[in-house]
Amino acid sequence: MSAAQPTMQARATSKASGIPGVKHVIAVASGKGGVGKSTTSCNLALGFAAMGLKAGILDADIYGPSQPKLFGLRGKPRQVGPRMLEPMERFGVKVMSIGFLVEEDLAMIWRGPMVISAITQMLREVAWGDLDILVVDLPPGTGDAQLTMAQQTPLAGAVIVSTPQDIALIDARRGIAMFEKVNIPLLGLIENMSSFCCPTCSHVTPIFGHGGARQEAERRGIPFLGEIPLDMQIRQTSDDGRPIVATEPDGVHARHYVEIAREIWTAVSTGAASRPAPRIVIE
Repeated sequence: MSAAQPTMQARATSKASGIPGVKHVIAVASGKGGVGKSTTSCNLALGFAAMGLKAGILDADIYGPSQPKLFGLRGKPRQVGPRMLEPMERFGVKVMSIGFLVEEDLAMIWRGPMVISAITQMLREVAWGDLDILVVDLPPGTGDAQLTMAQQTPLAGAVIVSTPQDIALIDARRGIAMFEKVNIPLLGLIENMSSFCCPTCSHVTPIFGHGGARQEAERRGIPFLGEIPLDMQIRQTSDDGRPIVATEPDGVHARHYVEIAREIWTAVSTGAASRPAPRIVIE
């Protein structure tokens, strides 16, 4: 196993080539589903746009695409060439998802090679135009989609989203370990659903615990990007296709997302997100 790891790492980075017009690509990932990764990805992309950057988002979750719903987008992308599609756009962000190309209730019963092909096409056969940053909303886990991104794209870094509870952090650690193995810089960890503030009495309750993601980031030596609360407004605006950063830009939650986006952009644009040094194991 230890002898095979350097080969996997070299293979993961050797095929990566840039996407024409796209300056930086970042991945937003989680080890477990249901932690709010897609909502976070959506609002981070909108946070970059709020900073005046040209931003796009690729929904790489083939089995459970969420970005069409989150952005309130329907319809199919326009074909602009023999093998090129024009991304949809709303709130100043360009969006591409398999959800635009298949029926909403259709089950994607695809094996790994088909998933890899679809993600590669959405990366390479989409007319993204000039973008400062492309956010890739990865599916949960550490499988084909994640490895495809590492192989096919020069990722500037990865952001891990987790809730504070131990069972979510166990899987978040696996996501962190995977990106370290394929030599992708870790931009930081976001603690989502960190606490719930009762709208009636203003009592704050840490439903999933509190501080677990911060402690994990400190233990791993990676940046802790911030806490996003479990809040009714975030849920409602997401379900309505009116993400909170776009529709309530002056609200406290929107400011949290924009602050995190600004910290990520600073790390990416200045080159502060460095790749980890290879680990040498002698047995």
